[in-house]
This record gives sequence, structure tokens and C-alpha cells, in this order.
Amino acid sequence: MTNVEFLFDFGSPNAYFCHRAIPAIEQSTGVKFTYVPILLGGVFKATGNRSPFEAFAGIKNKNDYDGLEIKRFCEEHGITDFRSNPHFPINTLALMRGAVAAQKIGVFEKYVNDFYRYMWVEERNLNDPAEIARALTDSGFDAKELFALTQDPEIKQTLVDNTSDAVARGVFGSPTFFVDDDIYFGKDRLHVVVSEIEKRRAKASA
Repeated sequence: MTNVEFLFDFGSPNAYFCHRAIPAIEQSTGVKFTYVPILLGGVFKATGNRSPFEAFAGIKNKNDYDGLEIKRFCEEHGITDFRSNPHFPINTLALMRGAVAAQKIGVFEKYVNDFYRYMWVEERNLNDPAEIARALTDSGFDAKELFALTQDPEIKQTLVDNTSDAVARGVFGSPTFFVDDDIYFGKDRLHVVVSEIEKRRAKASA
């Protein structure tokens, strides 16, 4: 069975676009993606990278082209509700610790779906702990329990380990995919990920 990992952080809009496209890919290929929460700020610090928002600020035509690529990707994958969050960029440390905590208590998939929606559809200010608490409550989670878990040393260390392991494997940003041990970066490589899945399935069934 082909192992496909999706290394994500809620602060990456391109990771959000991939998240929206993944369910159809899973259905068509029969391969379930494994979501791995990482801290993008930690990856940037470890690799000397910067976000595109910062790195490409002021470059003539670059942001316009990126907007065009977003439009094309959304049209291709039927994404009609994306909104550019006015509070972006945000510090995602609490959100990503929350994702690890959600894994621990068995609500990870709903947490990921809901917080991607809160970030990139509803435009909530997820820099604000009070807004995070409201979002947790709106999702039906126990906000006090999840907040407490984000301070658990084991939860903190898991996110640190996920992030450092990702860097050790060659990750420098998000979205990053691994098909078995092969790395692919960016939403524009998602079609290559699909192609690799299909090739490996065909080889396995030959």
C-alpha cells in the first residue's frame, strides 16, 4: 500500500487549497492521505525560508500571477468559497498544538476541516485566543479541554518532533507531500502526487 503524507499548517493558503482537493483524490485513487501537523514558522526558522507573503512582497507582477494561479486551481477543483483572511499572516502555534491535541482525543478530522474553514472561508481572527475558544465551542469541542491539552508537554513535544522530523526529511515549507519517501512541494505538484500514486498502484497490481 502506497503511503501518502500531507504536511500542513493552517497558515498556508496553498495547503488549504490542497486540503480541499484531497478528498476527491482519495476517492479516485483509494489511497488515504495521512495528515501531519507541523509548525510552519519552525520550518522557516530551521531552513532560513520565508513565507511567500514576505519573500515576494513588492515584486512586480508576482502577486498578480499568484492570484491567477489561485483562481485556476479553485476553478479546477470546484472551490468557490475561499476568502483571503484579512488577519493573515497569523501565529499558528496554538492552532497546530490544537491539531495534535485533537489527534490525541480522536477529533482530528473535524478539527482540521473546521479550522481550515474558519481560517480561509469565514475569515476569523485566529490570532486571538478568545476567537479560537469561540471557534472550538462553535465546533462542539470542549474549549477548556483542548486549551489545556495544548499546554501538555507531550503535545508540545509532538509538534516539535513533527516539525524537526519534517526538516530532516527535506521539508522547507507547506504544503509538502511524501509519496512513500519521495518528497513533493506545493499545490502545483499535487497532480504529480496523483500520478505517482497511480503508477505505484499499477506496479503493485501488475
